[in-house]
Amino acid sequence: MLFRKFAVVALIFALLRLLSYAATNSSPSDGSSASPLIDIMAAELDRGMKSLGKQGQSNQPPPYFISYDAHDVSGLSILAQQGAILASIENHRRTADISVRVGDTRLDNTHGNRRNSAMHSVVLPLTDDRVAISRSLWWGTNSGYSAALQSYLKAKTETGVRAEEEDKSPDFSHQDAVHGESAVVVPTALDRGAWEERIRSLSAIFKAHPQIANNLVGLTVSQERSFFASSEGTRLAYPHQLTRLLVVADTRADDGMDLSLVRTFEGESQQDLPSQEELARQVGLLATQLDKLRNAPPAEPFNGPALLSGRAAAVYFHEVLGHRLEGQRQRGNQEGETFTKDVGKPILPQFISVSDDPTLRQFGKTTLSGYYPYDDEGQPAQKVELIQNGVLQQFLMSRMPIANFATSNGHGRAQDGKMPTGRQGNLIVSSSKTVSDKVLRQTLIDQIKKQNKPYGLYFEDIASGYTLTQRLMPQAFQVIPMVVYRVYADGRPDELVRGVSIVGTPQAALTRIVATGNKQDVFNGECGAESGSIPVSAIAPAMVFSEIETQKAAQGSTRPPILPPPGGETESREAK
Repeated sequence: MLFRKFAVVALIFALLRLLSYAATNSSPSDGSSASPLIDIMAAELDRGMKSLGKQGQSNQPPPYFISYDAHDVSGLSILAQQGAILASIENHRRTADISVRVGDTRLDNTHGNRRNSAMHSVVLPLTDDRVAISRSLWWGTNSGYSAALQSYLKAKTETGVRAEEEDKSPDFSHQDAVHGESAVVVPTALDRGAWEERIRSLSAIFKAHPQIANNLVGLTVSQERSFFASSEGTRLAYPHQLTRLLVVADTRADDGMDLSLVRTFEGESQQDLPSQEELARQVGLLATQLDKLRNAPPAEPFNGPALLSGRAAAVYFHEVLGHRLEGQRQRGNQEGETFTKDVGKPILPQFISVSDDPTLRQFGKTTLSGYYPYDDEGQPAQKVELIQNGVLQQFLMSRMPIANFATSNGHGRAQDGKMPTGRQGNLIVSSSKTVSDKVLRQTLIDQIKKQNKPYGLYFEDIASGYTLTQRLMPQAFQVIPMVVYRVYADGRPDELVRGVSIVGTPQAALTRIVATGNKQDVFNGECGAESGSIPVSAIAPAMVFSEIETQKAAQGSTRPPILPPPGGETESREAK
């Protein structure tokens, strides 16, 4: 069973990962000088390719491919709750993912369900000590080769006794060597004390909302330099920096339903974040909306017209469509292969096109989480036209070939320590048939009247979702909205409701778009799948669907806290 989530809530875990890394070393890297790491990697890689499997042991074939993917990451993480600092830690780490392949591109140790056998990870010394770094790489390469060798021998045996596979594509694609070295980014000086006060002040806003049980405000400032070397001759060294501020809060309704809201603010540097006044305003709005949501009526199952905001539509497309266009989903006897045979056929309304462009740093004034210059297999990021005028064109490819798509298009991505697979970067949904917000809302009302429904739904924001793509499971999805309103055709005010989940199957759901808005919105988040959690973005216009099916969200049985929070007793008496 495969669950794939796209959620700003997942950013909490990204923050906690940074804090756990920080525990290993508290000395940050200034990133101000070039590192000899790429040269050390290249030398050790060359030594491994020349030596492994060539010691006169005929039953041990040599590797045909080795790569090192190293990351030098330093930064600052600050976490506050209820007006107090929980953690403030500088961090520095170095790791390397070592990929070893035995056999040849047609059949190697990653065949079938053995894909992860090529990956082995090591921690690298923080200083540029050539001997120490070389020894770490040597140990990881030897361990990786041993695991790859055992897996290859089993893959050969299994291939000989199993039924013939439908897709006979090779296990690895041929790619040209890539060379690139970008200038080191000198990080902007950060006033740690000032930021601690800013984060503490933002979290203190929740003191005025005693029914909000948990709240976190977190800042991460990350300076990263990536290094990639392969036996094919690829040599890369490039920087990446990101500043992210996360606000999350949750409460519990009287009937036991847990509710949460999240806001994220991102930029390449701290100067890209909103002013303190604007951040405080946004935190206040979140807290007020969460209080209203707690007292809103629970929704009932519904099947009828709906309007999705641009942010909500972006998450919807990421979950319902994006994952099913990832290359590895089209191969193997486990995957449902929803759209595998549909290349050249319409799968969306004619006015909808979809692309994925990880080369975009920004969309308008919004920094995109899904930007990267090279993927995690050392391939240049590329814009991929997935669907043009409703017609499916291609898939998001790593270096794992599929039928009719033999090479990577720069979308092999993974969390550190995971094997890259075809993944989304910046998914962009566009329309050639757009209308204003006013006309879009009127279209929703017209659909409500046409279908004689008591109301329609407006999805303002979506927290997360998951989708099932394996053929042993229903080819279904579930999207979890945070803010939903009932829209009445008779002119009554919109009514906030809670406890809604969007459900359905992709082939039916994607054909019910009847109108799109004339501006696109951005949703930044993290997506979890078999190759780990990675930053992604989705961009889409608001959309009216003639039909969307919802069900009640999960509801707990635990009542809200019996004992009011400290300070809450006074506020409760004053309210009476």
